[in-house]
Amino acid sequence: MTHYTEASIVKALGAEAADWQWDAGCIKTELVFKDFKTAFDFMSKVADVAEKLGHHPDWQNSYNKIMISLRTHDQDAVTTLDVALAKRISMLYTRFK
Repeated sequence: MTHYTEASIVKALGAEAADWQWDAGCIKTELVFKDFKTAFDFMSKVADVAEKLGHHPDWQNSYNKIMISLRTHDQDAVTTLDVALAKRISMLYTRFK
């Protein structure tokens, strides 16, 4: 399993997950939706993807905003699992905008 650093994460995420940033050993994004219901529907879709990958985000929801943080806790690093989930989340987000 590849471990990423602040220097290598941008290339790994590529254009399809450019909305993610390195922050203190994890990758984070903040997503904004038109309302709470849309944000909640999005979270439900992400939960389905996370279950399939067997990898789950740390997240917070405040009305129409979702803040997501990814890090592979048992590896104590940002790994290929985080990059894969970030890309899937970003792809889903384009459908909800």
